[in-house]
Amino acid sequence: MIDLIIKGGIVIYPIILCSVIALAIFIERLWVLRKKAVIPEGLVDAVEKKLKDKNIAGALEVCEKSDSSIAKIFHAGLKNSAKGMWLVKESVEERGGRESIILERNVGILSTIANLSPLLGLLGTVSGMIKTFKVMAEGAGNPSLLAGGIAEALITTAAGLCVAIPVLVGYRILKDKAESLIFEMEEHSIKIIEIMEESTNKRD
Repeated sequence: MIDLIIKGGIVIYPIILCSVIALAIFIERLWVLRKKAVIPEGLVDAVEKKLKDKNIAGALEVCEKSDSSIAKIFHAGLKNSAKGMWLVKESVEERGGRESIILERNVGILSTIANLSPLLGLLGTVSGMIKTFKVMAEGAGNPSLLAGGIAEALITTAAGLCVAIPVLVGYRILKDKAESLIFEMEEHSIKIIEIMEESTNKRD
């Protein structure tokens, strides 16, 4: 492995750096995007039950005990319940947007790395071929000198693709996971607002 890295030339090092960064982001985002961390089991049902019982304070207390994204969204709306439903909706929408950004944070970097790695590999290919043609132009017939440039070209191309392919797959996995959680949070938020509106109408 070390021999391949050495033969890959200077371009191989940024490709390796890209792979390390991508792996770190993938693991970190997998941890952040756990469903129980974003939408804990039982929290939504507990809040809905409190609201159906017209217990806003109880619903707020449930949200305050959780550090999840959905709890923060609910809390933003519930704390403004006395100020009118228009403010509840606006607060939920604003907080929902912020939590969506948090969930998708750094995921776009994976897409960049997936596109950048093959380009770095191509740069290594060009660099290796330049070295090969330079040796040929100088009239050196030593096969080992020619092989060095060709090896650099092939190794960097392969390395770039080996990084890009799994990173692209990882990007799609995280992107789909984040979008699925965001959609689910939106659905729960709409339902909570509907329950609050029903309670308000009944009081009126």
